[in-house]
Amino acid sequence: MINLRLKALLGAGCFSLAAIGSAHAGGLERGGYDIDLLFDPAQVTGEASATYVMPQRDLKNVVDIDPTNGPLNLLGAPNSARDTESYWVPSAGIKIGMGPVDCLGDYGQPIGAFSNPGANWAGANGNIITKVKSEALGATCSYKMDLGKGQFRVLGGVFHEDVSGFKEQLVAPLPAFLGTGVGRLDLEGDGWGWRTGVAYEIPEIALRASLVYNSAVKLDNLAGTLDLTQVSSIIDPTNPLLGTVTNVYGSSEVPDSVELKLQSGIAPGWLAFGSVKWMNWSQLQSIPFCPTATKGAFACTTTSVVRATSLDLLYRDGWTVSGGIGHKFNDQWSGAAVLTWDRGTTTGLSAQTDTWTISGGVAYTPTQNIELRFGGALGVLTSGSIHPVVGSDGVTYGTDYTADFGNDLVSALSTSFKVKW
Repeated sequence: MINLRLKALLGAGCFSLAAIGSAHAGGLERGGYDIDLLFDPAQVTGEASATYVMPQRDLKNVVDIDPTNGPLNLLGAPNSARDTESYWVPSAGIKIGMGPVDCLGDYGQPIGAFSNPGANWAGANGNIITKVKSEALGATCSYKMDLGKGQFRVLGGVFHEDVSGFKEQLVAPLPAFLGTGVGRLDLEGDGWGWRTGVAYEIPEIALRASLVYNSAVKLDNLAGTLDLTQVSSIIDPTNPLLGTVTNVYGSSEVPDSVELKLQSGIAPGWLAFGSVKWMNWSQLQSIPFCPTATKGAFACTTTSVVRATSLDLLYRDGWTVSGGIGHKFNDQWSGAAVLTWDRGTTTGLSAQTDTWTISGGVAYTPTQNIELRFGGALGVLTSGSIHPVVGSDGVTYGTDYTADFGNDLVSALSTSFKVKW
């Protein structure tokens, strides 16, 4: 039977390997929302995993195009920089099955960002360091019923997500006795989301098809501080924010997404699988932040007279497509290989172009109750440029600097440990 020959490849195994290839997807995506453990056939299953991603995006031919805070090229700033930093993507979950009902509790880091070109480059007026992180706890349950040769499953759940981050950039190059000239924005917020979906499984041929929708997470309570204590008010006495720390507020969201996943046994010991995911990153355009003291008196918009700063993203929607093959070598060892394409979300303000990734890994099952997985990925971050962009509101964004970048590498290593009862 194909089902018995593929036992070590079922459940979350191959799709978890596919997730390695999309851990550096467009927008702010990191671990995404992974609920594949819900489909594990064991009655009780616990799993913990970690992926270490190493992007190597290099910016070159950088030109400071804003003379009001430079020009940094004429001040001797280098015209190149390493834009990216490595990062971890951890996750954990436990699934419990009771007859036709399966429930999963999970932890993950769905979104994040880490850009650290530093203060000594010609684009420092646009970015010195940016870091975003998230933590999500979710609960998802499904109900199975017989349908034809297999089982139809409906599922639903909720999750809570905390998001925080900061950004530093050069506001004005100043003499040392007046400060560093660097401003810092710190933010945090949280919100609730929900998911729903359907799946159909025929265990005898290792077939499973699932379609899952994850709602947006509204971050209407985003709040933090804008620290301009290192930017002397001498440069503009009319600006009350300079030289002080100002409480600010704003709103945003973690976008909604839809993902279709398919897998099927194609021969004894062989499994084919693939997925298509859409994420609504175009919802994130320019995100304004205004002094908390003005809340209620003025609307906080990009063109508001009280706007203190903004995060200008101007993303487009993201698409991630993957496909692969898995094979069971013997009772202890199985492996898989995956090809992933992720459409870049940039419209010109960032270096998030298309990514192509090849992933591979093995699963070792010393006993029926323990499974270890090891995987790796190697990909190409495609070339492009950073330049000003006119938004849908008619405003021109990205007026700090321009830059080029070539085809760069991204690599990743991943491991997971699963216990079944």
